[in-house]
Amino acid sequence: MAHSSEEDTDISESEIDEHGDKTFEELKKGSSELKVAEEKYTCPYCPGKRKRDYQYKELLQHASGIGNANSKKRRAREKANHLGLAKFLEEEVQNQASSSKQVNNGDAPIAGGDHDDKFVWPWTGIVVNIPTLHKDGRYVGESGSKLRDELRARGFNPKRVHPLWNFRGHSGTAVVEFNKDWMGWNNALAFEKEYELNQHGKQHWQAKDTEKSGLYAWVARADDYNSPGIIGEHLRKIGDVKTVSEMQAEEARKRDKLVSNLTNVLEYKKKSLLEIESRFNETSISFNKLAEEKDKLHQAYNEEIKKIQLSARDHFQKIFNDHAKLKQQLESEKTELEVRVHELEKREAKNENERKKLQEDVEKNAVKNNSLQHAAIVQQKADENVMKLAEEQKKQKEDLHKRILQLQNQLEAKQALELEIEQLKGKLKVMEHVADKEEIQQVEAIQKDLREKEESLEGVESLNQTLIVTERMSNEELQEARKELINGLKDMSNRGYLGVKRMGELDSSVFQEACKRKYPEDIAEDKAAEICSLWDEYLRDPTWHPFKVVPVHGEHKEVIDVADEKLRDLKKEWGDDVYDAVTTALKEINEYNPSGRYIITELWNNRESRKATLQEGVSYILNKWKDYKGKRG
Repeated sequence: MAHSSEEDTDISESEIDEHGDKTFEELKKGSSELKVAEEKYTCPYCPGKRKRDYQYKELLQHASGIGNANSKKRRAREKANHLGLAKFLEEEVQNQASSSKQVNNGDAPIAGGDHDDKFVWPWTGIVVNIPTLHKDGRYVGESGSKLRDELRARGFNPKRVHPLWNFRGHSGTAVVEFNKDWMGWNNALAFEKEYELNQHGKQHWQAKDTEKSGLYAWVARADDYNSPGIIGEHLRKIGDVKTVSEMQAEEARKRDKLVSNLTNVLEYKKKSLLEIESRFNETSISFNKLAEEKDKLHQAYNEEIKKIQLSARDHFQKIFNDHAKLKQQLESEKTELEVRVHELEKREAKNENERKKLQEDVEKNAVKNNSLQHAAIVQQKADENVMKLAEEQKKQKEDLHKRILQLQNQLEAKQALELEIEQLKGKLKVMEHVADKEEIQQVEAIQKDLREKEESLEGVESLNQTLIVTERMSNEELQEARKELINGLKDMSNRGYLGVKRMGELDSSVFQEACKRKYPEDIAEDKAAEICSLWDEYLRDPTWHPFKVVPVHGEHKEVIDVADEKLRDLKKEWGDDVYDAVTTALKEINEYNPSGRYIITELWNNRESRKATLQEGVSYILNKWKDYKGKRG
């Protein structure tokens, strides 16, 4: 819509609806260009907006949001224009999309095809006249993956190509599986149309007066589904026949149900949000009152603390001065005691010299008198005197040491007692300045309890952090040890009770046994490899998740969805053994590697069919080492 002077003037709120209808009529006349590309639209009323290109749904949401906005920042004319645009998108563009057979919520139009024709669903193509060679008594041809890659390169994007085999080998035909959505439907019709334009469609293949060369292909319909032979048999196994109208109706029912469910959930969330807001407001008011009371108590408490600190500072200074005097007195007494200890040591040295001198005199007297008996008596008396003197000196030292310790203990006890007395005086003074003693006692009790709990919490958090760090380091070491043990056991035989298992890997022997029962012996092995490879691709496909959540003993757990279409067909066609092998691999992948969906190795207890512990692995290796040493010895 061109900008004019009319856009510069605003309208009143009462004129919004009238002006919105006027805008709607102008859009119907085509005065504004909305569509700028095949699936892109633009808003003609937001020329300066950074985002210009919208999907259909995005533009509808944009127009409805601005048209119904209650903000005063939006001009009334702007709201009216967007209301008219929203009405036009809902009534006109949606009707055009319906008449043009648009699907995929209005985003992807159907390429073609009669809505009353019955097609095989999931969308399936048929390819015939595939070249084959007769080799070793059976027909062989190229793999389906090669044809699949060729079709993908041409833009048809098939999921897979499945060659059809019979008792003679490769039948020269194959089925092409497309995605189940409408994009897959468009790809299937484009696939059929290209072969039709190249004179290699279904009618050209069925024509009897022309020579056939190259591949012929078309989209499978009801006549193919009901036809006898290998193609019809395979189509009846993998799908059903439906019309496009039936598929559209089914998609519409699902979409309406989803919208209804989302609307109910939204209403419930709005109601819950209002209740939460109400409770939050009540709690906020109560919290504000408590915060005000707390601030008042805290202010009064701080004022009293300041008074106590000013009053107690003088008392503490006096105590410190007294402590200095006592310390000086103690130092003086200690010095005096050290002097006495020094004198005792001198006396001890003097006594030792006297003892030696006496010993020498005794020896001289013994030599002179040549009387051994007299010398022994004298020696004995001298020794007794020396021992008595040594005991006296030792006793004096012990008494002095005890005295020093006693003085130190008395000083410390006196200091502690004085400090305790001053603290009690300070608390008493606080009690005297507070009017309501009972309230102060309650506050002190609460503060004491809070401090104790905070200290306990800090201790528990510190211990918890220490334990977490320790546990993390231990787990990392255990994981590294487990990896090394798995790497070491990879090269060893798994015939023992402990080994390495590839989690999520299919057991190919189960497929071989199933194919031996169903196919001739000469093709059973190849057929088993083909089927096993196909299901291995299914397992690695992240879009296939055949699980459902169910309550188990009060908890929600994921279990195999037995109603899954692929698994149901697998069990029906190949039996319980193959079904169990696939579901076992699915469970292992979902448990060990649900995001990557690739095979990982795990330490495994073959005897008990479970994950082995690290202790079991270490014991197993040690036993192997002991056996090896015993054999060498």
